[in-house]
Order: sequence, then C-alpha cells, then structure tokens
Amino acid sequence: MKKLYVVLALVALVAHAAAQLAEPVRWSVEQRRLSDALVELVFTGELDAGWHVYGSDIADGGPTCARLAFDRLEGARSSGPLEMRGKVWRGVDEMFGTEVSYMAGRAVFAQRLRITGPTYRMAGRLTYGACSSEACMPPSDVEFAFEGQGIKDDAADSLSASPKPEDAQAEIDTLQTAVLETELWAPVADELQAFGDEALSRTLPLWKIFLLGLAGGLLALLTPCVWPIIPMTVSYFLKRSQSRSRGVRDAFIYGLSIVAIYLALGLLVTSVYGADQLNALSTNAFFNVFLFLLLVLFGASFLGGFEITLPGRWTNAVDRKSESAGGWLGIFLMATTLTLVSFSCTGPIIGFLLVEVSLLGNFVAPAVGMLGFALALALPFTLFALFPAWLKRVPRSGGWMNCVKVCLGFLELAFSLKFLSVADLAYGWHILDRETFLALWIVLFTLLGAYLVGWLRFPHDEDEYDEMGNLVQRPRTGIVRFFLATLSFAFALYMVPGLWGAPCKAVSAFAPPISTQDFRLAPSVVEARFTDYDEAMAVARAERKPVLLDFTGFGCVNCRKMEAAVWTDPRVAEVMNRRYVLVTLHVDDKTLLPEPIAVEENGARRTLRTVGDKWSYLQRIKFGANTQPFYVLLDNDGHPLSRSYSFDERISAWMDFLQEGLKRYK
Repeated sequence: MKKLYVVLALVALVAHAAAQLAEPVRWSVEQRRLSDALVELVFTGELDAGWHVYGSDIADGGPTCARLAFDRLEGARSSGPLEMRGKVWRGVDEMFGTEVSYMAGRAVFAQRLRITGPTYRMAGRLTYGACSSEACMPPSDVEFAFEGQGIKDDAADSLSASPKPEDAQAEIDTLQTAVLETELWAPVADELQAFGDEALSRTLPLWKIFLLGLAGGLLALLTPCVWPIIPMTVSYFLKRSQSRSRGVRDAFIYGLSIVAIYLALGLLVTSVYGADQLNALSTNAFFNVFLFLLLVLFGASFLGGFEITLPGRWTNAVDRKSESAGGWLGIFLMATTLTLVSFSCTGPIIGFLLVEVSLLGNFVAPAVGMLGFALALALPFTLFALFPAWLKRVPRSGGWMNCVKVCLGFLELAFSLKFLSVADLAYGWHILDRETFLALWIVLFTLLGAYLVGWLRFPHDEDEYDEMGNLVQRPRTGIVRFFLATLSFAFALYMVPGLWGAPCKAVSAFAPPISTQDFRLAPSVVEARFTDYDEAMAVARAERKPVLLDFTGFGCVNCRKMEAAVWTDPRVAEVMNRRYVLVTLHVDDKTLLPEPIAVEENGARRTLRTVGDKWSYLQRIKFGANTQPFYVLLDNDGHPLSRSYSFDERISAWMDFLQEGLKRYK
C-alpha cells in the first residue's frame, strides 16, 4: 500500500513539470540611463530550446504581439516604439497563416523614454506570446516598476512644449476611459429594479450546496473504508456503556464530533480563500489544469492504481490518545481516528466537493457543503445506536463496495475534463473542443458499463478461492449492476450523435459550447452575431432592433444549460435570430485589451486588462449584477425594456421575457 507521501511526491513532480512547461522564458528587466533626459527600459528573455517569442510588429489576426503598457507614468513619456534587438527571424507562421517576426534563444525588447520632470515614476508590463513547435503559452506579462531622479528645473522649463507629467497622465486616463463614459455605459440598475427585478439580489441557493455535500457523504458511506466501521463502532458504544441511554449519548457525541471535524475543514477553506479570490482563480489556466490533474489522481486512486492514505503514525497516535482519554475527549478522538482511517475513500470525494463549491463564488459554500457531507457520514452511527436491531439487517461488506469505488473513479475522471475545458475555453487553446470532450466521455462511460457487467477488471478486483485453494468462478452479474450497466451504455450511445452536432442537452452543463465543434451536420440554431457591446449597439440602432445582452462565462454551467435546453427550441430561435441583435459577453475571457483601461469603481481605482475584465465591469457598473447567466433586453439608447432574466429553463418563461421586450420596444 502506497502512503500519502508517495502520492504527494507524484503531485510535486506533476506540479514541477507544469511549472517548467509554464515558464519556458525567464525574463530580467533593467533601466539604463542614456543621458540626463533619456532612459531606456530593457527586457531580456532567456528561452528554452525549441521556444520562440513573437515580435512587436505583428499584424492583427496573428499570434500575440509583444507590447508595452503603462499603469503609471509620471515625469516621463515614451520616445519611439518598442524595439526588438538581436537576431530577429521573419517568415510565415503555418499555425496562424500570417507573416510574423520572432526571436529564439534570447529575446530582447527595449523602450526609450524621455524624462520631463525632476523625478519620474513608471510601472507597467510587457505582454508577450511564446510558442514551440508543439504548444503555445497563453499571453503572459513581465511586470516592472522604476523611479529615479529626472532633469533639473531649468532644463524642465526648456521642455515647456512637452506636456506636464500630470497632464500627460490625465490625457492617458481620459483616452482610456472615454469609451466607457458614453451614454450606453450609464447605470440602469434603478430602472431594472422598477420592473420588479429579482435577479439582481439573487444569490446561489445554499440548500443545493448542502444537498451536494449530503450526496457526497452518502456515497462515502458505501465505500469499504467506512461501511465496515459502522457496526463495529456502534457495538463498541453499546457494550462499553453501563446503560443503553449512555451508549446512545456516546453515539450522539460521536456523530457530532464527525460533523465538527468536517465543518472545521470547510470553514478553513472559507477563511483561507475568500469568495473573490476563488472566483478569480476559477478561470485561471494553471489553477484549472491543477484541478484537472488532481481529480485524475483521485480517479486513478479509486480505480486501484494506488491508495491515498495518511501516515500510519498519525492514525496510531490519535488511536492511542482516544483509548487513554476519557469522556467526551476520548469520543472526539475516536471520531478523528475514523476521519484519518477512512481518508483513502473520503479524501477524493471531499476534494471534488470542495473544488466544486469553492468555485461557485459564495463565501460560505465550502462550510455548507462540508456540513451536508458530515451529517450524512454521521447519521448511521446515531441511528444504529438508537435502533440496534437494525444492525442485523445491514448488508455485509464485500465486493459491492469495491464496485462503488470504481464507479466513483470513472465519475472523477469524467468530471476532471470539465476543469481542463474551462482553461481551454478561457485561453483559446482549442485542445478540448466539444467533439473531443464527448469522445472521451463516450469512452469512459462505455468502459464503466463494461466494468459493471464484468468484462473489465482492475487491480483490487481480487480473485476468490475456496478452502482447497481452487479459483472460484466469477459470480454472475447482479440485477442492480445489470441495470446500472444498461444506463451507462445508454448514456454513452446518447452522446454519439453529439459528435456530429446534436445538442445532447443532458451533458450541456459540462461539455464545451457547440460553437467549438469543428464538424457539424447542421448549423447551430442560435449563435451570437457580436461579442462587443458597443459594436452591437451601433448595428442595432442602424437595423432598428432591440438588443439581447448575454453575460456568460466559459466555465458557467447554467449558461450551457440555457443554450442547450432553451435556445434550441425553434420558436425561441426564430425570435432571437430575427427580432433581436444578440451579443454574448464572456466575463472570463482572458484575451488582453489593446491597452489597459483605468477606471474608478466604488471609490477605488483599478485597471481593466482583459476583455473579460471589461465586460464584467460593464455588468457591475451598468446593471449592478455580477452573476452569470444574466440576460438583459435594451433599447437603442441602452435602457432596459423589461426585468433581467437569470437561469430558468422553462421555454414559456423565456418566450414571455422576449415578447415583453418586443412590446416595449415598439
């Protein structure tokens, strides 16, 4: 049996390999003083073999062009463009089909700045793109911050024709924010409230998170690490107590101790990672890739590749302490022993649960999820203590529990692809498009069905022998396993038409959108014409049509459900395509803006750097909302035509929403 430190070593190796992949370029930044009035920023990158960095003169439509952006520039101004130095190669990039410039081995960029004041301060970033013959990095930043002594006051007077530092910075900010200060960006949250809007105050229902945790706890009960412990523990409490009431009391304390331990774990996640930070990480590429690898690790553990266990000395130490301690402390330590002993089965379930609920953006979600998990895990110990006769009816442990573990392993592997898909969509890698995702799910659920009927076996599916040492014939497939296998095979067959563009509504919440699919026999029923708000508003005014704003996200589960369950209806498609101008705005789009945009929100100054930042800011500042999906109908002046619409899969409700907007627009 492999111990936890072996697994942690594997995770460390994977993380190290990912880090090496993520950092093929190592940068150094320095400022060089060329004269009293001239300074130069020099960025030097050392590249791994086989990698190259693209230049600063690449046309639109090609790879990421190197560019410099200032968040702060006082007492100086740019003098000339960003220069490439050293050996610069030029040619047609087959991947992008356009002429590019790039540097390999060593990449050097330089930017000259003219000093205009007695002191200067600057801060910003160099954005660059790097590729090899096999892969590309997402657009990455090299941040810098410098300050220094400028020129003397009399020299500064001779530069009076140049703008003052304060004026230059004000001009930069004015140019950046001008596009966001039009009437189309004016706040309209009060107007939505006047329509009786409920979506603005709608929060994630905690009862659903609680039920998700409860389901996880019930699954954990059926694993071979927990189920055999239940009758042994309850019998121990009843036998050691002088009266049955004392045994029932101890069992209650034992159950509450389990709840306290797991609830503390949820609160720990809540306190360490606030909702805002987890929300920001939810579409981070390397964070999602890490979660993908973590769930693959858990899935492999459930399939029998290895067992995730805590060091034996921890369990033994707690067990000895529980025997020596008396009263409530001893019972609490016994519950802690259960937690440690059952970790190989509960760990992957807890890990998946915390990953799911932590990324929902609700601050108390991890604690509520763990409360549901702990209650389900503790309930049998209390019930069997109250009704000890039930223990005689409890099914004995056996091969069926191992079957539960293997099924959970397949599900962990299937759901792990969701996190890889989120990173793939947010950064536009196109390595897990819809047909690839569906093909992997089809294979996984076909193999699950094969396991359930006995065609596939794993390392911990041990052979059975009789007293003479003869191999016992494999048991026949049970009725329950037969029906589960039938469902698994049927689900795999259900997804097959999706390879040719069928909606497959049952998996729409997890699969990438159909727009990522290369091969489709029929075009998508509804597809947004625009992905830019201002452009869509201009076209809508010219065509005299209302606008349907769709605030969505690449990792938004309910957004995919709406698109597959509601937008595919022919009546809905007719109205959305012919009567509205549809614009889809992804709030987690990691594409960098041509220039950062400085804004002020709630009295604080912040910088919008990506396309997703811009659309998320629009949703907050104009509509006072920050959840997805979020749909708004607007007239040509940017004012709402009705209440907003959130997640509701009723086609009739969506049609009423669209028709109400059309009536008011007329």
